[in-house]
Amino acid sequence: MPSTTAITVSQLSRLVGLPGAPVIIDVRIDDDFDADPRLLPASCRRNFKAVSTWAAEFAGRQVSVVCQKGQKLSQGVAAWLRHEGISAESLEGGFEAWRDADGLMVRAENLPPRDERGRTIWVTRSRPKVDRIACPWLIRRFVDPHAVFLFVEPAEVLAVADRFQAVPFDIDNVFWSHRGERCTFDTMIEEFGLESATLNRLAVIVRAADTASLDLVPQAAGFLAASLGLSRMFRDDLEQLEAGILLYDAFFRWCRDATEETHNWPSTGKPS
Repeated sequence: MPSTTAITVSQLSRLVGLPGAPVIIDVRIDDDFDADPRLLPASCRRNFKAVSTWAAEFAGRQVSVVCQKGQKLSQGVAAWLRHEGISAESLEGGFEAWRDADGLMVRAENLPPRDERGRTIWVTRSRPKVDRIACPWLIRRFVDPHAVFLFVEPAEVLAVADRFQAVPFDIDNVFWSHRGERCTFDTMIEEFGLESATLNRLAVIVRAADTASLDLVPQAAGFLAASLGLSRMFRDDLEQLEAGILLYDAFFRWCRDATEETHNWPSTGKPS
């Protein structure tokens, strides 16, 4: 009989990257993490021994708890969270099952330092169009759901990065930027270890729109038009980012689930 307090690898993998994905909490001990310092997408690490002190952070959220093998640590933490009124499941088989199924994972060594509230801080040029929306979307959905993005005048990006301990991206001569014909979105997918058929397909669309190479894929022109339209709709960059994230969510789902689907009218027969 299926467990009512566990989630399988296949079930969780279908939720990763979606706006309604559960919070993933990694409670592996340090030795296990050090042996393989990768994380499930958008997951956060917590000390299982201190669950009573941090449980309240996740009130009102759906939580999936991961330990090395899906046994005592994740099941115990999930049970404690449920005791606190939080909807929580343990990952069946734990990190090892996710790894063995070739589940998507983030390279922890490339994660920027976090602030006192556990957030990564990023800074880039104001008035984003394509890449500067694509990268925050990728970070929010697969790396750090609570990441902070600062949009400033181009000449001030590096100074703001220095003063506010933020990571600059999508400007010249920084680590997180274009490399040859590939854009910053490509760089982040590669450096975080997020290569997958779905994200790679989306990356081609982003690259084509961002580098004026609209002949790469047929979706590029429409994607660019939608992106430029959003940039005209919002004066506030953060409002534009929130609206743009929905666009990327939609294209992600298309890349994952709907590339073979077509639509035509009339759906059946001939019009009367």
